Amino acid sequence: MNINKDFTFQTIKLTPDYEGEMIATLISSKHNLGNRKSVLYLHGYNDYFFHAHVAEKFNKNNFDFYALDLRKYGRSLLKHQRPNYCQDIEEYFEEISIAIREINNISQSSIFLFGHSTGGLIASSYMNNGSERNRISALILNSPFLDFYQSELEKFLSYWGSKIISTIAPYAKIEGALAPVYAQSVNKNFYGEWDYNLDWKPTKGFPTFFKWVVAISIAQKKLADSNIKVPILVMHSSDSKKITTFSEEAMSRDTVLDIEDIKRVGVTLGDDVTLLQINHALHDIFLSPKVVRENAFDKMFSWLLKIQ
Repeated sequence: MNINKDFTFQTIKLTPDYEGEMIATLISSKHNLGNRKSVLYLHGYNDYFFHAHVAEKFNKNNFDFYALDLRKYGRSLLKHQRPNYCQDIEEYFEEISIAIREINNISQSSIFLFGHSTGGLIASSYMNNGSERNRISALILNSPFLDFYQSELEKFLSYWGSKIISTIAPYAKIEGALAPVYAQSVNKNFYGEWDYNLDWKPTKGFPTFFKWVVAISIAQKKLADSNIKVPILVMHSSDSKKITTFSEEAMSRDTVLDIEDIKRVGVTLGDDVTLLQINHALHDIFLSPKVVRENAFDKMFSWLLKIQ
């Protein structure tokens, strides 16, 4: 499938926020049938939907496929906006609810919510408090951002430092917070195989806003009371390591998040959680080398068959 030829892109007008006009983008596979199970995909931070191969796999496995470019990301980023900025994770709930209602109107069948990294945190938060969460039949998480890859002291200092700074200056930011190693492991201009818009997913990342750090921290803390009622699949790599300069190691592990955090928090999200280790996977499991991602697809669809 081709991202430009095999998908439609619907602009969703949202309630204006503190920066003004606001949109999201609902992306639909042209190979959807409209009368079968559907999946709604949420991307991560410094990210947007370009994963045509993921949509193709779902379509071939009898699912309709949809994705969102959330507000201030990718196709939804407007000139007056600060990229990837939010003050509260629940800001994204508006477009998620609109998308779920629209999908439900097209097909009365089951809807599955599928989130990667920060999208996994947002999806988990939505399944606890989102207005349309009862329309979702299961939750799939691909390396969800359930905790910062830091020591307890680092997390404490990061949270309170960010809170103090962002209270004084809501748009204060730090450059270069994201190491380029992960981007280098997936982008075809470096060591990966994927072609995507570097204006929407820059190699060195967008500036990180202190307000965003606080919003993420609060959302993660709230998951201590998570009580998601549907089956949950938590997918993660077999290893993780912080790497500041690219090496061959970066091609076979999560260099963004700590898999121990993912497992520790993941099992507490609800009463029906399956942890699924994918050997040698990258942070975005479905951008891993072909043998690894094909194994992940097989295991994910096997789980989906079991819960239906």
